[in-house]
Amino acid sequence: MTVPVNKLSDPTVREFVTALNANDEQALFEVLTPDATMSDDGSDRDLREWLDREVFVSRGHMDVVSETNDGLTLVADYRNDTWGSMRTKWVFTVEGGKVSRFETGQA
Repeated sequence: MTVPVNKLSDPTVREFVTALNANDEQALFEVLTPDATMSDDGSDRDLREWLDREVFVSRGHMDVVSETNDGLTLVADYRNDTWGSMRTKWVFTVEGGKVSRFETGQA
């Protein structure tokens, strides 16, 4: 069972997931702060390079399974053309209506 994106509790996280699933690069970068950072499996990565490789080029998609922490922590089945499907955890830091950091990795 998945959580419909339009039912996600945090509006900024909802915008992030909506843009990611639509493969909408402009909308995704609009929901990020200019100096946003991220990590994957505990290692900081170059945000733009990671999004290009793991989301845009490989058509990434999140099916949210659950949310906690007022919608700032998600467990999702994430899939893309490079890695297939895997259960992932996403933790978002939201400041002023924008994502300033997200951490993802296998759940």
